Amino acid sequence: MNCEEGKSSSNESSSAKDKRRRGRKPSRLDHSMKLERSRQSAKACRQRKKLRYEYLEELVTDREKAIYHLREELESVKKWCKDIDSGKMSSETREIVREQCKLRRS
Repeated sequence: MNCEEGKSSSNESSSAKDKRRRGRKPSRLDHSMKLERSRQSAKACRQRKKLRYEYLEELVTDREKAIYHLREELESVKKWCKDIDSGKMSSETREIVREQCKLRRS
């Protein structure tokens, strides 16, 4: 075997490596399959978005209900405070004050 023969075979293998590309291989799917995959992906994305908005709307509704109930409670407490300050307490207000005092002592 000649030195030149050994060099030529190594040159051929290195030139074959140069022709190959590194990284991701080109897709062998045809254009219609790519479009179909894209449509499916877009559909799934829209479904996820819809679910997210439904979840957020439900959260908002729950929070609005909680705010409404807290405002009602605040108004009733304000009324009780006015009654106590003016010296006219109904039996209902007295009972509520007693319950609150018991809870604070516990």
